[in-house]
Amino acid sequence: MTSPHDRVRIIDTITLSDNWYILRKYVFDYLRSDGTWQRQEREAYDRGNGAVILLYNRSKNSVILIRQFRFPVFINGHDGFLIEAAAGLLEEKDPVSRIKAEAEEETGFHITEVEKVFEAFMSPGSVTEKLYFFIAEYQDNNRLNQGGGLKEEGEDVEVLEMTFDDALAAIRSGDIIDGKTIMLLQYLALSGRMA
Repeated sequence: MTSPHDRVRIIDTITLSDNWYILRKYVFDYLRSDGTWQRQEREAYDRGNGAVILLYNRSKNSVILIRQFRFPVFINGHDGFLIEAAAGLLEEKDPVSRIKAEAEEETGFHITEVEKVFEAFMSPGSVTEKLYFFIAEYQDNNRLNQGGGLKEEGEDVEVLEMTFDDALAAIRSGDIIDGKTIMLLQYLALSGRMA
């Protein structure tokens, strides 16, 4: 049996951009299921791997989300301000320590215990990024500061505390349209942790 790695032969790699992240064009031969080789070309955007976390409070039946401006969404016809779960790139660190730091930077909540729930590729046709998905319970006394992100990284984050029901309703109304956030809210709904 042929391994998946034996079905791809990279012929050439061309860096198209190395500005914000790295965009490369790949030329490769692919062994089709009928046994023939086919030459293909694809572009892949490499921004590194990331992590995302949904903070929830059972007794208050609430979640902590953020709202921030996303330029690619803006140029696709949206106002650009998305409601999301806190997230960030790993930057060569392990997912657990990185998501704890990101949660505190963006939301102001210091979280010590997180639960990894799954991993997913969000746009596998064009982006190399794999996301690590986490949930964690928060209490009001976990809040150390106002959050808001890091100004030097261009972040201008608004912290939102919503009831869990309002967050689910925001998916239905189209107010929450961020894929990773929808996935975590749906996971929490299916987990039976919230009333």
